[in-house]
Amino acid sequence: MPLALLALAIGAFGIGTTEFVIMGLLPEVAGDFGVSIPTAGLLVSGYALGVVIGAPLMTVLGTKVSRKRMLMMLMILFIVGNLISAVAPTFGIMLIGRVVASLAHGAFFGIGSVVAAELVAPDKKAGAIAMMFTGLTVANVVGVPLGTLIGQSVGWRVTFGIVAALGVVGLAGVARLVPEMPRPEGVHLRHELAAFKNTQVLLAMAMTVLGFGGVFAAITYIAPMMTHVAGFADGSVTWLLVLFGLGMVGGNLIGGRSADRALMPMLYVSLGALAVVLALFTITAHNKIAAAVTIALIGALGFATVPPLQKRVLDQAHGAPTLASAVNIGAFNLGNALSAWLGGMVIAAGFGYTAPNWVGAALAAAALVLAVLSAALERRDSVRSAVVASGTPAAQRTAVHH
Repeated sequence: MPLALLALAIGAFGIGTTEFVIMGLLPEVAGDFGVSIPTAGLLVSGYALGVVIGAPLMTVLGTKVSRKRMLMMLMILFIVGNLISAVAPTFGIMLIGRVVASLAHGAFFGIGSVVAAELVAPDKKAGAIAMMFTGLTVANVVGVPLGTLIGQSVGWRVTFGIVAALGVVGLAGVARLVPEMPRPEGVHLRHELAAFKNTQVLLAMAMTVLGFGGVFAAITYIAPMMTHVAGFADGSVTWLLVLFGLGMVGGNLIGGRSADRALMPMLYVSLGALAVVLALFTITAHNKIAAAVTIALIGALGFATVPPLQKRVLDQAHGAPTLASAVNIGAFNLGNALSAWLGGMVIAAGFGYTAPNWVGAALAAAALVLAVLSAALERRDSVRSAVVASGTPAAQRTAVHH
């Protein structure tokens, strides 16, 4: 794998750390600014909203810029946003810093996916995408727990200062290691937008929303589920999330390698198994050991879908994949927000802390149905193309009309 993938992974590590570390530092931030925990939670939802909006916005703004230069500009934006958060004198200013940093998130992963895929041979594209996303998964194993510990020990501002420094390292890596990759000639914004007329692109994005949404339906409420149902101490939630992160690392790498060999079968297996494991979590959540194993499996199966789904979008939006790739990153965050809301609704309705697992299982199962539908439509279109290419004129007219 090219060294340029290391630079992309470092940037992904910083972005993953800043996205998730705030969840462990909400009490400290709320205390310093004198706001409630729910109000401090706007730092999480504000970031997610910024990713959804920023992914297409920043990609469109970068249509006239080479991909390497755009990646560098996004890392600068990421650094500035985290520095604003680190020195923010008021809660409002910190929220602005979070939104500024989030604007770089979707476009960095979207453009980075395109760059990673172009750096390697066609049969290694999903593996290259997975290598970049390894930075995000490792962030959940190392960056988030360490950042939380530092923030709780010496102050949350130090954590965001360190994350900004990680951004500087990522920027230097992109500048030094990523080759100049100018945009393909003749590809304009209208070509990028045309990808959204492709049913397969839209189906892949819907799979992204539902599939990864299934993961976050459960993981968003992991703390109350594990402390109130499984009987873990409050301090155990951190290492349970490390288990989840380790599962993400393994699932991401396996998903990348498997998708290069058989993309759709990989999606069938991972989404189907994810739906089953999430449903079983309503039972295993009552036992400490079983719950810990299940959490790791959810991380592995959930992130095993990421490289194949991202590659699926790139393949179907061939010729102008950059905007579609970035929007698909926003789709992950849209799924997170949707599933967290649905999970909260079933808890509020009195179904208990394990109820979000059923929500997650239903979402993952729905994603599997879409995957099967997508493959069926693709086979039908392939048959029609074959008939048109080799059939009689009458058969060709029949294929076109039906």
